Amino acid sequence: MSQVTEVVKIRRKVFAELARMAFAGTLEKDIATILNTVVTEEGPRYRCCVHKERAVLHNRINLALSQPMTVSIAEAASAALQGKRVTMPVVNVLPEACDQCPIDKFLVTDACRNCIAHNCMAACPKKAIHVVLNRAYIDKNKCVECGLCKKSCEYGAIIEISRPCERACDLGAIKAGADRRAVIDYEKCVQCGACKTTCPFGAVGDKSFIVQLIQTLKAGKRVYAILAPAFIGQFGFKVKPGQVVEALKKMGFHDVYEASFGADLVTMTEAKELAETLAENPKSFLTTSCCPAFAGMVQKHMPEIANRVSTTVSPMVATGKIIRDKDPEAVTVFIGPCVAKKAEAEETKGIIDYVFTFEELAAMMVGAGINLAEVENTDYHSTASRDGNGFACAGGVTCSVIDTAAIISPEVKIIAQCGEGLAECQKILKQIQSGQISANFFEGMACVGGCVGGPSVMADRRVTGKLVAHFAAESFAEESVQNKPVSELLAKGGHWHRIPS
Repeated sequence: MSQVTEVVKIRRKVFAELARMAFAGTLEKDIATILNTVVTEEGPRYRCCVHKERAVLHNRINLALSQPMTVSIAEAASAALQGKRVTMPVVNVLPEACDQCPIDKFLVTDACRNCIAHNCMAACPKKAIHVVLNRAYIDKNKCVECGLCKKSCEYGAIIEISRPCERACDLGAIKAGADRRAVIDYEKCVQCGACKTTCPFGAVGDKSFIVQLIQTLKAGKRVYAILAPAFIGQFGFKVKPGQVVEALKKMGFHDVYEASFGADLVTMTEAKELAETLAENPKSFLTTSCCPAFAGMVQKHMPEIANRVSTTVSPMVATGKIIRDKDPEAVTVFIGPCVAKKAEAEETKGIIDYVFTFEELAAMMVGAGINLAEVENTDYHSTASRDGNGFACAGGVTCSVIDTAAIISPEVKIIAQCGEGLAECQKILKQIQSGQISANFFEGMACVGGCVGGPSVMADRRVTGKLVAHFAAESFAEESVQNKPVSELLAKGGHWHRIPS
């Protein structure tokens, strides 16, 4: 279940308050009141004192306004109202919130027998282990946390305790710095958001553009929402898709598109790319490109196979291109469960203007005074095929490409593998490289379960996965090739591949 912890409650309350003030036009005047409404003298208290609580909240507000955490919230609010967005990574550590986890990574337990061999002492390159009171002792002032002592102990008496954020990152991109405060190595980070969801202190967050988007809506610009197929069930199991669409229009969105429509286009383009790749080299293989965190992982951590990642754009970008071709003045907003999409949008050179998570959208609705349960349910039918809507779940892209290839390139025999989670993706890709696994198509998903298991979902992926499957089954067509509007778009030509950076 997607747990609504105290960290989540505070984050959502900040988003909702910012949205409420932005819609009311009182943000600049009332921004300071958030410090007293979210954190009160009466509590509840999560830190040592109310001053610490408010210092953390200051960081959280500034990140939600997409402004530096070093400026005052008044300055941050003013800049956000002007539409300013500071260039900064998507995922950031809130310096005041980090508990600087005082956890010794390697710990000698009572299982230590003070053996004669003392393998731990011999293995330690820094001579940080001594015998104290008839048991091995690790001097933390000398220890560099290399782990050789743990590996050498025959009794297994030395255990490793990982910090939550470190444990969550499959790529080793976040570590404790010199002062034990978490530090993100952006050379390794792919903005997947795993550390954000795992930190029990809420010390990792992603920048938001709630105020900037509300200002754009209030300015009367034509703003288009692009809903990720994982939106089914995210706002309450009884909330219908038509209600979500109507709520978006009530907030001021000009129109609503489904990213799954773009997924149908991606399927047909990627199936063709796969057929061309295998025709050129039958021993080659191709990976999917729709998950930006997965694609980023290959680029940064397995560059030797970066050319095996499909050049086809993601469904988000494809849908954005479709909208902009129809309306050059459009403002495009992708809404989904993914944090990494925010980074992808910044690389699309003006195709996607904003990326919002389901959590941010729900907070915007609260700020706008919209109760989804009370919104009229209009008759709503998906513009995408079953396969396009299936992109939300792990294995969905594979099924879609196989179905499409069977029709447009029946001579291609697809041998597919799927991976969920970046660690598993790396493992399987290495096995494909070495020949341990036979595959010519690989679907990589950074999140377990696929997009329905993303870092910003609001409901249990096991339930929403079934709801998405049910919604997809009611689509007007099964395969992407049966989506005539998509086929017509492709027939007109157009560029549906990533531009090399």
